[in-house]
Amino acid sequence: MATLKTGTNGSAASGSDTPANKPLTCTGHTRPVVDLHFSHYAPTGEFFLISACKDSIPILRRGSTGDWVGSFQGHKGAVWSARLSRDASVSVTGSADFTAKVWNNVEGTPLLTLNHSHVVRAVDLSDDARYVVTGGYEKKVRVFDLQSKDPTTPIRVLEGSTSEIKSLLLDAAHGLVFNGDGKELRVWDLQVNKQVTSRHFENDITSLKFSFDKKKMIVTAGKKVYFYNAVTAALEREIDTTIKASSASLHPDGSKVVVGGSEDLWVRVYDYATGQETEVYKGHHGPIHCVSYSPDGYLYATGSEDGTVRLWQTYPGTSYGLWQAQ
Repeated sequence: MATLKTGTNGSAASGSDTPANKPLTCTGHTRPVVDLHFSHYAPTGEFFLISACKDSIPILRRGSTGDWVGSFQGHKGAVWSARLSRDASVSVTGSADFTAKVWNNVEGTPLLTLNHSHVVRAVDLSDDARYVVTGGYEKKVRVFDLQSKDPTTPIRVLEGSTSEIKSLLLDAAHGLVFNGDGKELRVWDLQVNKQVTSRHFENDITSLKFSFDKKKMIVTAGKKVYFYNAVTAALEREIDTTIKASSASLHPDGSKVVVGGSEDLWVRVYDYATGQETEVYKGHHGPIHCVSYSPDGYLYATGSEDGTVRLWQTYPGTSYGLWQAQ
């Protein structure tokens, strides 16, 4: 299968009849964008996108257009991680200021500050916004119940990681927590409050992400993207890339995988079934730290060292959001 390669700003290669994939550039951040997360559909029928940035100010946007909704003021250090509840009403952020914050997205105000003793690098939030998990330089996973009498005190502290925790996932439905520290992927069972299994990689884990149906867990490490069963932790597929993969996201229908690289300016799309690289686009002016498909699958977002978020069409040339049909 041939690879479609386009030039600066997603323009098609000379002589190609393929429509250009011209990204929408979302400004507002002043330092590198290090994390992105889409909500599912809110009661309004919309979905939303939150971005975490080293400038300390997470930004909430409309997911289909990138239009600014609000900025969250309150952190005093780089924000490394941000997650939205399923309906986008609540978000949680983790920061270098030794805190995680829970936000009311409607009011744009903090609901809670969860204090830590060191940098918080990773956070996750249950779909119903009841449970928050955090991890970071303390090498501990903390679980908070926001409906408890004292929501700022963790109900679980999971210890045993040997390196900084830079990626974290919560599957509240099955009572599981996954964390990446160094080259180790650890699986914790919250019912017994202990690690139940692990997976070792040749390279450091750079990201963990669920598929939208939460049936798969996507892991990037080195130049590979791994796909695990999110309940059994069994390896289902792996894709070899040509770059040091920083982040990967699976299309909601399971057909495509978008990958960003820590030393690469190009965003790359792979066929999930064959593992072949099928599309390559350039638009960023710095390495790509994070990528994510939207819940409807019509676009994906990328966040970069250049301080921007860019939205790309999954099907270039079609009419969608602010894009007109070509």
